[in-house]
Amino acid sequence: MEIGLGKNGRRAYELDEIGIVPARRTRDPEEVSIAWQIDAYRFETPLMVSPMDSVASPKTVVAIGQLGGLGVLDLEGLWTRYEDPEPLLEEIRELDDVAATQRLQEIYAAPIQEELIGRRIEEIRDAGVVTAARLSPQRTAQYHKAVVDAGVDLFVIRGTTVSAEHVSGRAEPLNLKQFIYDLDVPVVVGGCATYTAALHLMRTGAAGVLVGFGGGSGHTTRSVLGVAVPMASAVGDVAAARRDYLDESGGRYVHVIADGGMTGSGDIAKALACGADAVMVGSPLARATEAPGGGYHWGSEAHHGELPRGERLRVGTIGDLRSILHGPASTSDGSMNLMGALRRTMATAGYTDLKEFQRVEVVVNPHR
Repeated sequence: MEIGLGKNGRRAYELDEIGIVPARRTRDPEEVSIAWQIDAYRFETPLMVSPMDSVASPKTVVAIGQLGGLGVLDLEGLWTRYEDPEPLLEEIRELDDVAATQRLQEIYAAPIQEELIGRRIEEIRDAGVVTAARLSPQRTAQYHKAVVDAGVDLFVIRGTTVSAEHVSGRAEPLNLKQFIYDLDVPVVVGGCATYTAALHLMRTGAAGVLVGFGGGSGHTTRSVLGVAVPMASAVGDVAAARRDYLDESGGRYVHVIADGGMTGSGDIAKALACGADAVMVGSPLARATEAPGGGYHWGSEAHHGELPRGERLRVGTIGDLRSILHGPASTSDGSMNLMGALRRTMATAGYTDLKEFQRVEVVVNPHR
């Protein structure tokens, strides 16, 4: 598509611009499986919880695990900077909008305590759930040993964008391929949003790739950096990279995880229909009564020391984690019983498991 005489661009689609098409056969929702397995770990729901302090505390990560999902703790958040972050969480909830960003920067300027990294991971592991934790690419080399020594099951390297070929004249960049090869635990890495970037990440040996550039409800990456790729097209492109890498590698399957911009059950279903194996969500679970944000939501981009790219949002509280994930729902807007809705979507479209559902027909329904 021509943007101007000197620039062309491809038309890409957001999740709310597509629709799922039912097939000729329907199913009983109770006979639909939404189970997901990555490496040796099986989950009853294809859901990862974003590593955000407003959503994922050690306590809520355990609760999510017990409900069939995978919580991811942010090892650069409040839980590894402070022995007891509860007073600070309460302060963040009470900040006025004007002062919120600057105060977040001050709170998160406290140093990460390596001893707390091990303690938080052990706390989750001792509860008997699969343990996942996140570091940014910039801090992975510094803290990864503490993470692995503490017994993490899945290691998540997550930034706004992560490449297999970062170039820097100031410091030796993380050699992602060598790092993953040397680790004894599976690694999920991202974000990315293009076929080529995803293919290179898959070649590093990653078990999963996160699709998205921080396009969630609290992020301002689009307006601050101008970086944005609509999620439906991004997932479709990365799913194509997964298919081609499967052939290239002789059968090695890398999971595609849609990360960001999914605020309701319909978005989750459409991301999976576009080819994702699982989704990573934040704001839908920030509305749980157990969420540390207490009705507010913010990510790591919101307190960046030099260029914040996120906001602290008021999202409110609608119910507990169980009702948001598994119902019963008391709202009709897709914000509760997320997994029950996914089962019903798959049943309506005629599919009984997630891999089959990735083949469902979709149509484009542009904004009017």
